Amino acid sequence: MADEIRYEYKTVKTVRGTDGLVISKMQKDGWELVEQSQGTLRSTLNFRRPKKPQPWLLIGTATAALVILAIVIGVASALSDGGEKRDESDKSTIAASEKPSATPTSTAAESATTEVITPQNNPEFAALLKADSCDDANLNFATRHKGQTVTFNGSIVNMAPHGHYDTRYDFLLGPGDKGPNTTVGPAFKYEDVNILDLKLTGKKIPATVGSGDKFRFIAKVGEFNADQCLFFLDPIWTELR
Repeated sequence: MADEIRYEYKTVKTVRGTDGLVISKMQKDGWELVEQSQGTLRSTLNFRRPKKPQPWLLIGTATAALVILAIVIGVASALSDGGEKRDESDKSTIAASEKPSATPTSTAAESATTEVITPQNNPEFAALLKADSCDDANLNFATRHKGQTVTFNGSIVNMAPHGHYDTRYDFLLGPGDKGPNTTVGPAFKYEDVNILDLKLTGKKIPATVGSGDKFRFIAKVGEFNADQCLFFLDPIWTELR
């Protein structure tokens, strides 16, 4: 019993068509696929991997070191407290005189927030559109630019009803013009939206859309789900191409 392997388990739900990418990503992290259930629109993947043994001895040693370090820091803080209090008034005066005007900072922040990111003005975004959908570039970009606006030429890779609704959908989008045959770039997703939410614009606006349709997407950056390799966006405008 002492040598029995203990496992941790994880279940991941994916959009059909992204199963292979998710399985590859999980296997790189040491997970083993034990079961795969495929539905009409979504798949359920069950994984497991051996639990790592807890290095209790190392933890105990590290804890003791932290306690000693805390004591040393506490003594040093007490010794220097008096000097810091004497200098507090002078430091406050210096900080007040060096504090920059709030107006330029606010203007710069608003400019960074409202600028529309395109492959032409942002090399990071241009590289992302050519990266693998599970690449770390997805998480890095989503973290740095969450809430900002991006625009790119792309197409609908897949379109599926959301839940039991007939008028709300989940859209899987990809850069380029290949629709369901897209193999390069992030797996962008609009989740739980209707056709009106797309705010279609351009000549001869269709009553509905489908897989393979090509658009210029203008959207707000959301979260990146590393387990599913899905990059969530919120639609702002959708221009016909």
